Amino acid sequence: MQAVKMYTTAVCPYCQRAKMLLKQRGVEHIEEVRVDTDPAQRDEMMKLTGQRTVPQIFIGTTHVGGCDDLMALDGRGGLVPLLEGQPQ
Repeated sequence: MQAVKMYTTAVCPYCQRAKMLLKQRGVEHIEEVRVDTDPAQRDEMMKLTGQRTVPQIFIGTTHVGGCDDLMALDGRGGLVPLLEGQPQ
């Protein structure tokens, strides 16, 4: 299974929702990067993604986007193959 990295904050409901979906799809470990406790991490996230909002989700080296993007990917049937490392 591909590594999952998520830029988050402690009180973000979209972060919680994204984590729940990923766990339902078999992800056991999510590397969480808290941008609310480390402003430098928010700057890094913005450099990598061009986005300011959380969550920002990476599966392997693929930037999925936010929670809505993750849900849409799952709805199209693309989330599980991406987690399994299959090319998109």
